Amino acid sequence: MGKLFDSGQLSIHFGHDEASLRRHFEKGLDRHVSLVLTENSTNMLSAKVINGVMNVRLQRMFLDAGNDVIAEIVLFLKNKKSSMPNFRNFIRENREHIRRKCPKTVSINTAGRHHDLRPLFDRINAEYFGGMIKARITWGIKSSRRTCRKRTLGSYTGSSNIIRINPVLDKKNVPDYFISFVIYHEMLHEVLGEGLQGGRRRLHSKEFKNKEKLFNDYERATEWERKFYSNVIVPKHPGR
Repeated sequence: MGKLFDSGQLSIHFGHDEASLRRHFEKGLDRHVSLVLTENSTNMLSAKVINGVMNVRLQRMFLDAGNDVIAEIVLFLKNKKSSMPNFRNFIRENREHIRRKCPKTVSINTAGRHHDLRPLFDRINAEYFGGMIKARITWGIKSSRRTCRKRTLGSYTGSSNIIRINPVLDKKNVPDYFISFVIYHEMLHEVLGEGLQGGRRRLHSKEFKNKEKLFNDYERATEWERKFYSNVIVPKHPGR
């Protein structure tokens, strides 16, 4: 997904979903890509070219992977001899999660150490969407990236209708209204889907951006992001 904030504000990169990840691969490979997300517990990534289209099968958990991991996947798809240390580390760190998950079953965890997503989700759903949002919400998979300057803070997966929030936000000094803003952003994706702009599919259409600004704490959330992004969202030792 693209930038949440524009107009000179420090950008936050929100979550990958199937459509945005496919477009990312297409841009990096400069060719058409067919992407299938799997629940495979042994084969994390495979790819082959059929009739000029790169057919990629990728374990679904990589929707929560960082840009460093995604960049390695692109290099692998270009040249299968590429080493992938970040990719392998991400698998190793989340192996337990893969093994305990039954096929096509997603573990839902809304209660964090400092923030419970459930009441935030319910309040936003009622206040802005009249209770029409049917997605489930959960904290995402933890990552051990220690020096990444931009993080995926939220994502919406249409096929499973799940909103994932990065657990880097589950800290005492992250305000509820900012987490609520991330949740609201992802809810808009369920409602609006992909828009068209200039004949191309856009996740963040003009309509999307206009509706995003209807969030009551929009100004406060963007102000908080400007002041605290570097030392709250991306600490040197995330997870402490």
